[in-house]
Amino acid sequence: MTFLSRLNRPWLHFILLGSLLFYLQGVFFPAPRPVVGPLNEARVEGLLQQWFATTGRVPTQEQRARMIAAELDRDMLFQRALELDLHLYDTVIYQRLLRNMRFLGLGEGKSDEELYETALDMRLHLGDEVVKRRMIQVMEQLLLAANPPAVPTEAQLAAEFAQRREELRRPPRLSIEHIYFNREREADVDSVIATIDEQGLDAAAARQLSSPFLPGYRFRQQTPDQLARHFGASFVRNLLATNPQAGAWSGPVRSTYGVHYVWVEALEPEREATLEEVRPQLLRDLESRARAEALRESIDRLRERYEVRL
Repeated sequence: MTFLSRLNRPWLHFILLGSLLFYLQGVFFPAPRPVVGPLNEARVEGLLQQWFATTGRVPTQEQRARMIAAELDRDMLFQRALELDLHLYDTVIYQRLLRNMRFLGLGEGKSDEELYETALDMRLHLGDEVVKRRMIQVMEQLLLAANPPAVPTEAQLAAEFAQRREELRRPPRLSIEHIYFNREREADVDSVIATIDEQGLDAAAARQLSSPFLPGYRFRQQTPDQLARHFGASFVRNLLATNPQAGAWSGPVRSTYGVHYVWVEALEPEREATLEEVRPQLLRDLESRARAEALRESIDRLRERYEVRL
């Protein structure tokens, strides 16, 4: 029997024709994609109120569109997680549903497994925001596992460092001690400073002439921002305006609390950072950026499986 004669079988023709028709049906009449959205008015209003509470201003049309698109992406991730039954394998969701059932007073006389099955039957996992956030989080982890972020290279680190050199400059650092005069003692400032200078008192000895100052009297290796948290921004501006020198008294310097006479123990000027100093920060930033990019690409591909309605 020749090869051609073997092909001349009705059952074989039926299989081939059926396979072709099945393929053409998928091409010309594809199954409808699952629908995501649109958001109802209440959810949109909730997003707008959240934005206003965070920023204090009304979002622009572009910002509004981005918010809605991001929320639809969350819905899509949640729907995909449900399709994969991720809620059936996560201990966080399991415990959350048990807690909800007990809160509703439905746990009496039932085992944890019975409570869990009842919660699923009641579809509690569909309306709980904590469960939704958890499922979205797990779904994002799965997407990143399938499309892992690129590991930053040394060339990328060097380029990032060069681009952000000014931003990464190391601020000046001061090590200081101070004598404090509250507002009731401001009239004594000149005489106390004269005593300190005439007797050559060091900071420790001069502290006996100070008013009480709750944040303390000695501050080591402080940046201007750190000092401002203790003394207020005006103190830092006034201190730097005196052109402080290491190993010398500076002042008097006024702050929001009163007047200070400042002993400058050490002063490190502002300088450029080295790559090694900022390497951990740059790595975190590059890794975060790569993760966001990989996740965005994965979500874009996932979006092709759905009909997203704005």
